Amino acid sequence: PVPLSAYADKDGFIDVQALTCAQLAGTFQEDADALTMWYSGWYNGLAKKHYINLARAKEAEHETIVYCKANPQTKVIKAMEIVFDKMRKDRGIVLAK
Repeated sequence: PVPLSAYADKDGFIDVQALTCAQLAGTFQEDADALTMWYSGWYNGLAKKHYINLARAKEAEHETIVYCKANPQTKVIKAMEIVFDKMRKDRGIVLAK
């Protein structure tokens, strides 16, 4: 595995919109956990939601990694969008616009 820190710039920042599924799937589990939790928080922030459902977040993380293993060239940010949209659709959740 490759640590996510390998993708950081000289100041230690990772461009999360540039990471690919191959990079996520090829990192250490704890790095993948941290990154997908960050993405989950980012998406919830965009939706103006200020709470977390840990079980659902862990399910989204798992589904994202499964999706990424099958679609290594996809950007992680797009994979998360696809997984979150599917999870909402499966549960009948409609986001307010």
